[in-house]
Formats: sequence, structure tokens, C-alpha cells
Amino acid sequence: SGGEEQIWAGTSAIDSLRLFANYSGEEDGYEYTAPVGNLRPNNLGLYDMSGNVWEWCWDWYDGYSETAQRNPRGPGTGSDRVSRGGSWISSAAYCRAALRYYWLPGDRNLNLGFRLARSE
Repeated sequence: SGGEEQIWAGTSAIDSLRLFANYSGEEDGYEYTAPVGNLRPNNLGLYDMSGNVWEWCWDWYDGYSETAQRNPRGPGTGSDRVSRGGSWISSAAYCRAALRYYWLPGDRNLNLGFRLARSE
């Protein structure tokens, strides 16, 4: 979030969440997933970090230690992978930046995806 403490990627105001995230309902103009980059980016210029589809993460799912405060890492192994961000059928509560969910690595779902990234 570029150093900002925000509930969702881009905002902490529920009234403006529809500008940053495609989540439950059609307030943002999309019945299902929104085309990439059609909503506002967060403070780092990243699009679609809340809502649209749950995003697979590399981390294995488990609880964090009490001392883990910044960029905590999950365990080295496990059975479930972390997903974040909520989706087009999630309520605002599931789109919170700090919320993690989990799926088995072989799971498939119409609201689950991943983000391609490249270094420059």
C-alpha cells in the first residue's frame, strides 16, 4: 500500500471500495470478473489487488508466529497454499488486505486465479 495503512488495497473507506475492487454485487459495473486494470490502482500502482479473483500465493498456509509483524513467511512445507484478495462473489470483509484463505494446490474454482509478474 505504499506505506499507507489501509483495510483494502487502495482505500480504507467502504464507500470508495467499488472504485478499487470488484467484489460482491454490481456497483462497480461488472456482473462477474472485471477486465484487468479497469478499476483504480493502489498507492503502488498495482491493479486488482482486492476482489476480482482470489489470488494464489506462494506461501503454505499456517498461523503466523506472534513475533511476525512485517512480511511474515509461512512454514516451509504444508498441505494448503495461501490465497488473498477476495473475489467478485466475496463480501468486502473477504477482500481485506490482511485476510488470508487457503486451498489445496490441486483445487480449481471460478473465482480463483494468479498474478503474472515480471522484473524489469
